[in-house]
Amino acid sequence: MKVLILGASGTTGKLVARQLLERKINVRLVVREGAILPVEILADPLVEIVKGNVSEFDDSRLTAILEGCGAVVSCLGHTVSLKGMFGKPRNLVSGTIKNICGIAGKQDGKKVKLILMSTTAYTNSVSGEKNTLGERIALSVFALLLPAHRDNVKAADYLRDEIGKVDEKIEWIAVRPDTLVNDESESPFHACESPVRSPVFDAGKTTRINVSRFMSDLLLDEALWNEWRCRMPVLYNQPQEPAKVR
Repeated sequence: MKVLILGASGTTGKLVARQLLERKINVRLVVREGAILPVEILADPLVEIVKGNVSEFDDSRLTAILEGCGAVVSCLGHTVSLKGMFGKPRNLVSGTIKNICGIAGKQDGKKVKLILMSTTAYTNSVSGEKNTLGERIALSVFALLLPAHRDNVKAADYLRDEIGKVDEKIEWIAVRPDTLVNDESESPFHACESPVRSPVFDAGKTTRINVSRFMSDLLLDEALWNEWRCRMPVLYNQPQEPAKVR
């Protein structure tokens, strides 16, 4: 297997690359010009680097980066800054996912597995998820004022509504972590069919390293992939048991 990682220079993207390299999986990393990657990733013979803004790649270049890859992991996201949240490209995630799926649909060979890093702020209404009035108001404001949020919603909508469950060339999973935080070590976590707490008023935490572990497990564990195929698992860190006082 060779895995194409989009947004590989981001915090989560680098962790996904490390997880797969530890398991001796070939990776092709798409990173923006000037991006800095850890030395151990750059020096790994299983790594291939492609530089550029993937949202600007034409069909021929997208075909080239997808060539030979049996899976795609999108860790694309908008930088938390004024330019990143409100500047162009406003369709960074949704546009890229749509273009990648379009190219994959034209290629011969096996199906491509695609993992999208989404968010608990996405409500999968088709599976029966509902929001409270307060959540609906807040999410409507997010959609109105934050182009980055609209982009993330459009990406998940595209996979759910356009690719669906019967596409002959693409299988997908949209992983929805709660509030992302950094931690050097993996910890217990669990995946749920739908949010079990409010993503707006009672958000929990999910460490990026746990997200990268789950994504890697999905690609390499066929039973786990089949369990979540064409679904949108919500990922939560499990709360740690308090230390006992002697």
